[in-house]
Amino acid sequence: MTQHQTRFGSLEHFEKGGIQVINDDPKNYVFSNVYEVAAKAEPYEKIAVGKNLKYVLEAIRAEGTSPWYAASHDEAAIVMDGEVEIRLVKLETQLVADDHEGTTMLEGNPKGRRMGHIVARRGHMALLPKGAAYQFHAAKPGVILLQTIQGDLTVERWNDICQK
Repeated sequence: MTQHQTRFGSLEHFEKGGIQVINDDPKNYVFSNVYEVAAKAEPYEKIAVGKNLKYVLEAIRAEGTSPWYAASHDEAAIVMDGEVEIRLVKLETQLVADDHEGTTMLEGNPKGRRMGHIVARRGHMALLPKGAAYQFHAAKPGVILLQTIQGDLTVERWNDICQK
């Protein structure tokens, strides 16, 4: 029996990997590495690394304290590396229109009831609920994979990040 070893990457140590097309056109496939994307990103820049219709997975370099964000829909954050504190506030008033898709960056501190915070480490997933504002804080650089809807803050760099 062949033994395989799973190696989980990190922001500081990753191998890009690749795809091997057996019987198809390579143009039908793309491949990127969330750690490589986050390593080259600005803190809290939201770079699309996966897309399915209007839904995207965004690689985010967590470093320091982010602005506050909100969305008209639920989002989910998976910490891929490091430790990230997620602060949550139940908004007093609706700040994002129901028909606005994707993440919205808020100005200043949101008004509302503090809901608490989550300390998430590698492999942990946190729900970022509709109607709440959230802020990330990471004392050391880390990586977040955010499942959301493509919006104004989504950055697309497919030519730069995908294997060709």
